[in-house]
Amino acid sequence: MKRLLSPLIAGALLLASTAWSQEATIRKNLGERIPQLQQLDEVIKSPMPGLYEIRVNGTEIYYTDADANFLVQGNLIDTRQKRNLTEERIEKLSAIAFDALPFKDAFTMVRGNGKRKLAVFEDPNCGYCKRFEKDLQKINNVTVYLFLYPILSPDSTEKSKNIWCAKDKAKTWQDWMVRDVTPAAASCDSAAIARNVELGRKFKITGTPTLVFADGSRVPGAIGADQVEKRLN
Repeated sequence: MKRLLSPLIAGALLLASTAWSQEATIRKNLGERIPQLQQLDEVIKSPMPGLYEIRVNGTEIYYTDADANFLVQGNLIDTRQKRNLTEERIEKLSAIAFDALPFKDAFTMVRGNGKRKLAVFEDPNCGYCKRFEKDLQKINNVTVYLFLYPILSPDSTEKSKNIWCAKDKAKTWQDWMVRDVTPAAASCDSAAIARNVELGRKFKITGTPTLVFADGSRVPGAIGADQVEKRLN
């Protein structure tokens, strides 16, 4: 048994040493040649032989060869399984722990039994958000956690405060987004809105609407009711 294990252990150590050496070479060469890539978050082998994935700024993915002589920016596609491996990787990296979201800083809209969960970051002056909200009316048996996320203009912040301070937040929001009824002026402790903006920056939410599903996956941009249903299910 000892004779059998020794070569196996030696082989594993050799592979680990080779992988470390390869990573060191990639980090060194890219750092010297491209100043923006001096700090890499991660270097790993990609599913394609001879190609390495490098990750920077949390979720930015590039590819390179073993000596970092070439840099590839784009999507890696598995043609056999018809999968976009780069998209899948970014989606996994950008996932948000749903249960860890600060729901106290959101208001809820419940339809039907409310069993399915969805969190949405929206700006009240976002035209795509209005289109999305109209589509969302078709979705039943869902609880929507709405995080006001005013990033488009100062007026977005003012409208968000009026909606947050309204007696019935959900109705005021729906009246504005779906029926174009301007929110009445209101005042209260609206610190939650500033916290939402900070939260969005933390998660690199750069546009609205941004949807976060119960499995942690996120979707930037307005999608149709059929796509929402598919992800909720």
